[in-house]
Amino acid sequence: MKKVNQVIALAALTSASAAFALDATFESVDLDSNNSISMEEASKLPELMSQFKELDVNTDGELSREEFAAAE
Repeated sequence: MKKVNQVIALAALTSASAAFALDATFESVDLDSNNSISMEEASKLPELMSQFKELDVNTDGELSREEFAAAE
């Protein structure tokens, strides 16, 4: 029973860490509608900004739709 509770708690924490993306669509963050999210645009969401460098896999300083989708 203790193991089950630990697994449930871990699952809740894991899903909570990505929950911010459910509240923000790519379009709502891409304020200038140029099909990429700049660091300035991402800075409006601290949860996104904290992952920005890891998500920006091609290191161009912007998040593409595909890169942003990895945060969801």
